[in-house]
Amino acid sequence: MKNRFAFTMIELVFVIVIMGIIGKFGVEFLAQAYNSFIFSKINHELQSNSEATVELIAKRLEGRIKDSVIARLADKSFDAIGDVNTSKTYTVLEWVGSDTDGFRGLSDTNTPHLPNWSGIIDLDAGNSNVLVSPETNTTKTNTLISILSGGTAGINDSALFFIGANSDAKTGYGWDTNTTTIDAQRGAMHPVQSVPGQPNQFTSSTGTDFSGVDVYEYYKLAWSAYAIAIEDYNTDTNMGNLYLYSNYRPWLGETFENDGTKTLLMQNVSTFRFTAIGSIMKIQVCTKTDLVEEYSLCKEKTVF
Repeated sequence: MKNRFAFTMIELVFVIVIMGIIGKFGVEFLAQAYNSFIFSKINHELQSNSEATVELIAKRLEGRIKDSVIARLADKSFDAIGDVNTSKTYTVLEWVGSDTDGFRGLSDTNTPHLPNWSGIIDLDAGNSNVLVSPETNTTKTNTLISILSGGTAGINDSALFFIGANSDAKTGYGWDTNTTTIDAQRGAMHPVQSVPGQPNQFTSSTGTDFSGVDVYEYYKLAWSAYAIAIEDYNTDTNMGNLYLYSNYRPWLGETFENDGTKTLLMQNVSTFRFTAIGSIMKIQVCTKTDLVEEYSLCKEKTVF
């Protein structure tokens, strides 16, 4: 009997064939598993980011003054949200927000959770120079506005919006600083300031009083407008970045580009759409990636 010191040719061929089969399908399996992992990871990130972005925008819109919402084109011209033309490409959604934080109030040991401003005007107690708002504390409101604005605004930068008054989005809020700067009490927004020593009173900050103005019993207090804008758009990838602008006041002639605080909401946004039916709004944010072929995803939200 002879000792064997090597494989036979048939054995070598057999081993090579088996290794080839294992190598071919093993690599394909690993590649598919890796691609599946990458796709799942990217999908999760897009889902999470777009959901958070839509929710944030919706929460901001919940506190909007509904008649103030406008949509801007790239050339800065604008339409009221109810007049949006689907054939146009709008890049900015803009609105005036009421001071929901001040209206909810802050905890106080003596008067827990009372609002800083009540939203009510005593029509009999005031006159053309002074508006009286019972249970309002403009001192607390000023402190809160200062904190939220990073010290750049206060109660004397705010404005009142009378609920029930006629308002025109084109002219009543100061959106067009070239023609509609509110330098008198003639717009939908009424710039006011506090009265020293009288925390429940407002007076005009425009240099004109409230003579000839229809003052309504209920009001909203505003100190900031908001804008959602898609910028840095790349025509090759058809993607841009979505930004939130806040802490600016169009009734004082300020604009989001020059005076607002800019915050990045989301990158790689392909589409930002919005529409309105009456006072109900729908917003949509679409994002995409080309890391795994070309994959896009959209999230929508209806805001009442």
